[in-house]
Amino acid sequence: RTVLRERAFAAMERAYAPYSSFRVGAALLATDGSVVEGCNVENAAFPAGICAERSAVAAAVARGNRGFDAIVVATEAEEPTPPCGMCRQVLEEFSPHMLVIAVTRGGREATWTLDALLPQAFTPQSLSRQ
Repeated sequence: RTVLRERAFAAMERAYAPYSSFRVGAALLATDGSVVEGCNVENAAFPAGICAERSAVAAAVARGNRGFDAIVVATEAEEPTPPCGMCRQVLEEFSPHMLVIAVTRGGREATWTLDALLPQAFTPQSLSRQ
């Protein structure tokens, strides 16, 4: 966890958040043991921005990873911040049982399973036409 935490904070430092000033970094642990980082990247056209968690997933998928064991989300907030709903849905697509760990610069930490954060998720099986 220490490496994931360090990598998430390093990614947070590289975040581009001139509008919200809410920098977020993520470190995603792939099932093959590799770690992929992501950070939030805001845009003046707000919907064009991307969260750190989805940034990490996109980078991991581009490398060929499609299974994940855990993600660490780092912020400067006072309280640990779980992923937003859109990020939860994207994480669900690849690893519905993964561990989600939120950490703060002040040392606070919270841990959930993705199942707990997104119960009764919409999944590929939801698209079944039977």
